[in-house]
Amino acid sequence: MLKLEKVSKTFNLGTVNEKKVLHEINLELEEGDFVTIIGGNGAGKSTLLNMISGLYPMDCGVITLDGEDISLQPEYQRAKKIGRLFQDPMLGTASEMQILENLALAKRRGKHRGLSWGVSKSEKEEYYELVKSLNLGLENRLTTKVGLLSGGQRQAVTLLMATLQKPKLLLLDEHTAALDPATSAKVLSLTEKIVNEQNLTAMMVTHNMKDAIDIGNRLIMMYDGHIIYDVRGEEKHNLKVSDLLKKFEEASGEEFVNDRMLLG
Repeated sequence: MLKLEKVSKTFNLGTVNEKKVLHEINLELEEGDFVTIIGGNGAGKSTLLNMISGLYPMDCGVITLDGEDISLQPEYQRAKKIGRLFQDPMLGTASEMQILENLALAKRRGKHRGLSWGVSKSEKEEYYELVKSLNLGLENRLTTKVGLLSGGQRQAVTLLMATLQKPKLLLLDEHTAALDPATSAKVLSLTEKIVNEQNLTAMMVTHNMKDAIDIGNRLIMMYDGHIIYDVRGEEKHNLKVSDLLKKFEEASGEEFVNDRMLLG
């Protein structure tokens, strides 16, 4: 479903602030893979997702999605095939629009928009059932402006929007990091449920090593712009946090010192 070949990225090229963030990354994802990505600050995790989504141009390399070369496609074209959630719950939704209207916008992503009524009766019924499946009590608040929702509620709505058209790839960039532990657990549970039910191909950056082990069928560890560990299946689920720390030290030659991830 996704293939990266020798993808590299350097910021501030030719200046004193030059920083190579990705070093010839090679990666393949099969359809239905749910990959968690961990690593310290500056490892290249978010940059990897940004390269795939088209937020920044690559220095070199090829990105293929479902057999189509998207390397030179702008972000808005890739958005027709890729769903994305960010760390900030304020991103991904229009705060001054209703829950209903936000979902309707997501439903029409990449499609022609005419001058007919914005949301049909059948759509309202569809969105009611979708929002009800979140078990957050929002199905009776569909006309509420999204800006009035809590961070967790907003991320849950954004998750629905990102998967409404079943994207070829779902990118989750620490989408629960700004939430309290209880809300984070609920949004993660919803994420797993939607990804599994729709058999989505997904990549999730997380700072929580336990979540990285428990969620998905594959785990990738990054360090200094390289993938230093790639494990899947039963071997992944048998891992412990101590195993990950040991693997990091073996591959990088230094101790893992990211307090945020260790305490997570």
